[in-house]
Amino acid sequence: MDAISNFAARYAREREEEMSIDDYLQLCKRDPGAYATASERMLAAIGEPTMVDTRDDPTLSRLFANKVIRRYPTFAEFYGMEDAIEQVVSFFRHAAQGLEERKQILYLLGPVGGGKSSIAERLKALMQKVPFYALKGSPVNESPLGLFDPQEDGPILQEQFGIPQRYLQRVLSPWAVKRLEEFGGDIRKFRVVKRYPSVLKQIGIAKTEPGDENNQDISSLVGKVDIRQLENFAQDDTDAYSYSGGLCLANQGLLEFVEMFKAPIKVLHPLLTATQEGNYKGTEGFGAIPFDGIVLAHSNESEWKAFRNNKNNEAFLDRIYIVKVPYCLRVSEEIKIYEKLIRESSLAQAVCAPGTLKMMAQFSVLTRLHEPENSSLYSKMKVYDGQNLKDTDPRAKSYQEYRDYAGVDEGMSGISTRFAFKILSKVFNYDSTEVAANPVHLMYVLEQQIQREQFAGDAETKYIGFIKEYLSPRYAEFIGKEIQTAYLESYSEYGQNIFDRYVTYADYWIQDSEYRDTDTGEVFDRNALNAELEKIEKPAGIANPKDFRNEIVNFVLRARANNQGKNPAWTSYEKLRLVIEKKMFSNTEELLPVISFNAKASTEDARKHEDFVTRMVAKGYTQKQVRLLCEWYLRVRKSS
Repeated sequence: MDAISNFAARYAREREEEMSIDDYLQLCKRDPGAYATASERMLAAIGEPTMVDTRDDPTLSRLFANKVIRRYPTFAEFYGMEDAIEQVVSFFRHAAQGLEERKQILYLLGPVGGGKSSIAERLKALMQKVPFYALKGSPVNESPLGLFDPQEDGPILQEQFGIPQRYLQRVLSPWAVKRLEEFGGDIRKFRVVKRYPSVLKQIGIAKTEPGDENNQDISSLVGKVDIRQLENFAQDDTDAYSYSGGLCLANQGLLEFVEMFKAPIKVLHPLLTATQEGNYKGTEGFGAIPFDGIVLAHSNESEWKAFRNNKNNEAFLDRIYIVKVPYCLRVSEEIKIYEKLIRESSLAQAVCAPGTLKMMAQFSVLTRLHEPENSSLYSKMKVYDGQNLKDTDPRAKSYQEYRDYAGVDEGMSGISTRFAFKILSKVFNYDSTEVAANPVHLMYVLEQQIQREQFAGDAETKYIGFIKEYLSPRYAEFIGKEIQTAYLESYSEYGQNIFDRYVTYADYWIQDSEYRDTDTGEVFDRNALNAELEKIEKPAGIANPKDFRNEIVNFVLRARANNQGKNPAWTSYEKLRLVIEKKMFSNTEELLPVISFNAKASTEDARKHEDFVTRMVAKGYTQKQVRLLCEWYLRVRKSS
């Protein structure tokens, strides 16, 4: 199907369908969705979760204590926000069950750029997927069930059409009351329409923002009289009223109130009766207007604290369901956020050197974490990412210990994802000749930006400290390994020769036999063999050479049996691979002829250098980046 046909099919599917009251009631009998509340429809749009047993994943088991967690495909790209999403869905689940949440305002509380608006946008998009039924012509999209009396008609409707009586607790709008008078009480003259909520058409979905504190009034929520209609109707006539307020438009749907607590308290009062009683008063003298929808609000923590600390707002506080939306505190999930942002921009095709996004994510998370007690902040960051540090940092605590000590406000401060992406944008465009990003430019741009931002207190010193103490040394380690492996892949024969020689020497040393080199005829006794073995072991700091030699020889003898009597590859045994690498690179000078970009002494060195650069490019670097990073690495090695 092409795009135009797809659009036409979607448009046809979402067109209004009209029916009689009788047909509507028959539909209710077959399909409970015909009278479902906004929360029930939202829950249907969110869909069923995927159950994840965290015991099956070591990383998740450390983070979620082996629990079974829910993941919702509709929120798949909300990385590191499992808790916030689960709380939002719980709100709709409880509201759909008719519990207290159906009378409450869903309030997203979090720092700037933490994802509150993204959740709100996703909820509005989901709201548009499931249709609702309303009286035709009703300016407030009211349910046809508002025509019936809960006490007198409720038992009959339940018996004949299976409609539970709780769905009849709705008032009839002033507009419908006037129409009922005109129809002489014959409700069959009302028609019912099936409508899809729409952001574009302002059907069942509306957005309200705080205006000027001096002149904003409740009309932004409840509507106001339409002065153009006063020629034809009295001021208190329902047909002279403009149902343009957020609550009018969002009935049976969702009202988003942006930065809610920046609005004057008098403007918020209609929300109390709308959510608690299911109706609210307009600005004129006619009856109450029904509201059976969701109020979704969000603002930053500073506004919330000011509002909460004002004793006059206690009635409001009890009617708010708070969901905290902190910054992401897991490096691997933060990286996915950046990858998504880059994927959706023209930078998707640009080269991003390995380690760039990880470094940005590490910096971001470090700024958001609370300083732990008797432990390293860097270790805490790794534990929060689900890593096990038992063998590498004995002072590291468990995930839960860190969380308990940090308290509930962790993640509510630090640098935002927006700030991080602005930094990445500058890094990608730092070099005037190529659009590409690398960690060395990232560290430079980050340091410059931190100084420009003029962060409060000692934040600037702390943030620059993160770069100098944590990120730079560890990146030097990382790029060193990248360079070495690119070198080694080019000259794996050299590594294999060291491996084979070490295994042979160790085997003869264990057997306490002399070894004669078949190429040179040189004879090695046990002491000579020991001296040769130590040349390889000492640069790697092997603490117990005897056990290490036995372990290696046993491994190789077993491996030969499955490898037609040949030694395995030198990279096959991790411990010895690391030992050989340290032996090969115990002196940076050995690397210099190959990795430096100076003029080469011989064609052989030039060939090796080109081979090395080609392998680095294959790893995800541009040629220019290979030069920059090699020079940076050699400079750092020299200064340390």
